[in-house]
Parts: sequence; structure tokens; C-alpha cells
Amino acid sequence: MAEAEENVFLFVPNIIGFARVILAIIAFYFMPTNCVLACTCYIVSALLDAVDGHAARHFNQSTKFGAMLDQLTDRAGTAGLMMTLATFYPHYTFWFQISMIIDVTCHWFYLHTVTLQGKKSHKFIDMSENPIMHVYYTNKTVLFLMCAGNEAFYAALYVMNFFTGPTVLGVGLFKLIAILTMPVAVIKAGISVIHGIVASMNIAIIDVNERAAERASKQE
Repeated sequence: MAEAEENVFLFVPNIIGFARVILAIIAFYFMPTNCVLACTCYIVSALLDAVDGHAARHFNQSTKFGAMLDQLTDRAGTAGLMMTLATFYPHYTFWFQISMIIDVTCHWFYLHTVTLQGKKSHKFIDMSENPIMHVYYTNKTVLFLMCAGNEAFYAALYVMNFFTGPTVLGVGLFKLIAILTMPVAVIKAGISVIHGIVASMNIAIIDVNERAAERASKQE
């Protein structure tokens, strides 16, 4: 009897991924007007990012589609927030644009590089061999703090448009959070740029190897 074909779209982690998309869309709709509802949907969507990973491992349902959906939801969520921030702080639109471009393009290059590399044994550039980048890639605490600090910076900028929060050290709480986490956001953007450059170089290696293989096959 033939084994039933699996439906990847109905895998548990991917269903969670679809829920993340719906929550992000709701957050986008209410971002300009309802801070509490938008934040609630945005934060729950972000928290489900960790849940779908656990579900994928628990049910043995890790898929390329799920990985791409996860990455795209993250990038789209950040892009939507950046667009809203640009309307709140028009004088800083350029910097929000640059931040969004870095986030989208560098992750796009990285995701496609991973997909193209597959299980091939070509020698690729691995930034994890660098001591500083090794800590970033392998230390989950550092990675979490970098991601959390980056999200906290943009979230604080968003909430500042609606609430100042209690005064701490002479400034509003949310402004203080933005000030303290801004260096983290800048550093993370810099790491993303390096990530994108290395991914681009690895794609070039794939091109060179494929072209060499094509020439060799023609000479046979």
C-alpha cells in the first residue's frame, strides 16, 4: 500500500508560522492608532518564533518551507515596524530605510546561500571561525541579548510615540531604553552587513564551482 503523501503546509510548526503572519498583519493595521493592541499582537508573533522551532524538533517536522516562512515573517515584521516608525519620526526616515534594507537584503543573501550550499563539500567562507563572530554564532545568550536589544530599541521608539513612561534618571523610561539599546542595534546591523557580504562571497564561490564543472563536462 502506497504511503500517504505528507502535506508540509499542515505541519504543526508551519501552522504556527501562519498564525504568526496573521498576528503580524493585525499588528500592522493597528500600529498607527492602537499601541497596546499592536504591541500585543507583535510580541505574541515574536514569541511564537521560538515555539515553532521547538515544535519542528518535537514532531520531527523541520522543513525548508518552514525555515523560509520563519525568516520572511521576521523580516516582514521588522519592515512593517520600520515603515510605521518612519511616519512617527520623518526626520529619521533615511536611517529607518537603511536599517530595513540591511535587515532584508543580508538575511535574503544568507538564506539563499544556505539553500544553494545544501550538502555540497565545497570550501565556503565560515565567519564562525573568527573569534568574535564565533561567540555571536555559538553563544545562545549573546545571540539572544543581541536580538532582544535590537527589538527593544525599535519597540521603545514605537511606544515613545504614545507613552513617555515613568521618569528614570531625568528621562522617560522608553526613551532611556532606546538610548541604552541603540548601540546594540547599531552593532547588530554591522554584523548583518558582514553576514551579507560573506554570504555574497559564498554565492560567488558556488558560481565559480558550477562554471568550472560546466566547462569540465564540455571538455569530456
